[in-house]
Amino acid sequence: MKTIKEISSLETYSVRHPVLREGQSMDSCKFDGDDLTSTIHLGLYINAALVGVVSVFEKNHVFFDSKKQFQVRGMAVLKHHQKMGYGEELLFEAENHAVKYYGTLIWFNARENAVGFYEKKGYQICGDSFFIENIGKHFVMFKKLNPIRF
Repeated sequence: MKTIKEISSLETYSVRHPVLREGQSMDSCKFDGDDLTSTIHLGLYINAALVGVVSVFEKNHVFFDSKKQFQVRGMAVLKHHQKMGYGEELLFEAENHAVKYYGTLIWFNARENAVGFYEKKGYQICGDSFFIENIGKHFVMFKKLNPIRF
């Protein structure tokens, strides 16, 4: 049985660490803003096992004019559960959350190897690539949201 539900920031670490921060300290899994009341963390469970996570922050990026923006961070699906549509489901839930709270734009810093996945979901690159230390090449990607969707 598959479910997506709200979880704590700490619960995300069991997926963030092996997928996004492998070889780094567990402290590297903590993101600024994780524990703000405006931030939500979602976990995708298969039966009782947490296999995917996404965090959604109410945060504006200077690249965009939209007044109410949301940032996706820490989106990850455990390796042996990838390519099963779980990432797409988590992204859809993140978008729904942003729309529910009147967001007009959603954005994130995408790893180079994930750009194709996000482009297939309607996201576009904005600006040049940049490097995040100990992680690699990234691109800012965004999507305008349709408030009628929710």
